[in-house]
Amino acid sequence: QVQLVESGGGLVQAGGSLRLSCAASGSISSINTMGWYRQAPGKQRELVATITTGGSTKYADSVKGRFTISRDNAKNTVYLQMNSLKPEDTAVYYCTMAVVVGITTPRYWGQGTQVTVSS
Repeated sequence: QVQLVESGGGLVQAGGSLRLSCAASGSISSINTMGWYRQAPGKQRELVATITTGGSTKYADSVKGRFTISRDNAKNTVYLQMNSLKPEDTAVYYCTMAVVVGITTPRYWGQGTQVTVSS
């Protein structure tokens, strides 16, 4: 089976930075699109950023210019560098990957990591 393990969340003051990591392990042939979503209390889960196999990225308007998504294919890992954090960035952050397993490409999710930005 495939597991995604996230790390790097925590408490930071407004204007600070955090770097999230998410590593996949298990029966992996390759990984297509990787991404990060977040869910704040009382709100729906929303897209933060995605990155394709070729390195093309997409960001939510609310994080453009502040967050950077990257990937290390050799390590089956996706990163989210978050700078100039704001209190409204407070949420549980989830990584997701479209993992090629045999002839299928199921989407997997991490367990979530809490990011709290204090004002």
